[in-house]
Amino acid sequence: MTFDEIYNITLMQGFAGLSLFAVLLLMGLGLAIIFGQMGVINMAHGEFMTIGAYTIFLFSSLTESLAPGLIQVYFPVAIVCAFLIAFAFGWLAEWALIRHLYKRPLDTLLATWGLSLGMQQLFRSTFGPKEVSPTLPDWLMGSWAPTDGLDIPINGMFVLGLTVFVTGCVLLALYKSRWGLRVRATVANRTMANAIGINTTRTDRLTFAIGCGVAGVAGAAFTTIGSTGPTSGSLYIVDAFLVVTFGGAASLWGTVVSAFGIAQTQSISEFFLSGSNAKVLTLLMIVTILMLRPQGLFAAKVRR
Repeated sequence: MTFDEIYNITLMQGFAGLSLFAVLLLMGLGLAIIFGQMGVINMAHGEFMTIGAYTIFLFSSLTESLAPGLIQVYFPVAIVCAFLIAFAFGWLAEWALIRHLYKRPLDTLLATWGLSLGMQQLFRSTFGPKEVSPTLPDWLMGSWAPTDGLDIPINGMFVLGLTVFVTGCVLLALYKSRWGLRVRATVANRTMANAIGINTTRTDRLTFAIGCGVAGVAGAAFTTIGSTGPTSGSLYIVDAFLVVTFGGAASLWGTVVSAFGIAQTQSISEFFLSGSNAKVLTLLMIVTILMLRPQGLFAAKVRR
């Protein structure tokens, strides 16, 4: 194998890793908002990703049966609806369950794990146990070949662009909006935030719902690279927690950096090693760095 071939293969594996990076980052962003900013261990976060994925599938099926001429334009609308539906379910989950468990991390973990199992069964009863895939628009298919021997999938570039847009919106909202100011004030000192008139209960609910909505967008992105089943979201929950922990709790920039590092390490090493060995290599890298820097790559103050 020549050097040019190895170089092109490495680049293609790197671009393949960008698709995994996009899904991990979107999952990690939602989890960083919920876990990092609120201190809630949400084991059902993957199921909110699944809600987004099934939303895309439903829109695809309805468009094919009712308005096949719109199959080329339904996808962006479905992504927005994936966010809104996951947001609504997150709002409901916070009101019905999470708000009773603040400052009780173990209870929150167990309760959200039970919620995760219940949602999986709901998906299984509604959509069946088999994995499903939406019909993607033609403009998401194929690849771009900037040079001979180098093919970059178009769906991967779209997912990367979507991730950059969502990440920018989250960062802008957190640091430039009234909601972001209220979140940061609540994280810094909940008692003082209440004293100056911030409704911390409503802030918590909105924050949890936004984190779930971002997970719904991650599910929409996931449909471009894989099929969706009742347990699809649970396959990413461990990696999402690794992203948040490795990057540093409550640090959105740390989430971006750690998602990129984990995805690229795993994707490139999978070509030279088996899938399981690549996973072991990635975990060893994370454990080694966390032993040297337990607070993560980007240390940030979190609410106690």
